[in-house]
Amino acid sequence: MALRLLIHAPTAAALARARSNARNLLRADPTAEVEIVVNAGAVATAIETGEVEPPLLLCGNSLAAQGLAAPETARVVPAAVLHIATRQNEGWAYMRA
Repeated sequence: MALRLLIHAPTAAALARARSNARNLLRADPTAEVEIVVNAGAVATAIETGEVEPPLLLCGNSLAAQGLAAPETARVVPAAVLHIATRQNEGWAYMRA
């Protein structure tokens, strides 16, 4: 079974760390699966930078709370907390950036 890691990024600084962590993981293990779930303040940062392609997942609750619209290329999950819990239940490792 391939390594599966969910990285949680709730702030702008955490998002930068999460992206670096994801790149480093995939460089070390190209077969790994990685997702970065972004909520709270990091959602606006992700949209502002325009870097919303996978493995990034935006929190729908955070988008709504901040009055933001996700770009068409973005993947949105209804709630970061639900996505995190679901992935952990599926056996994914969790890391907060």
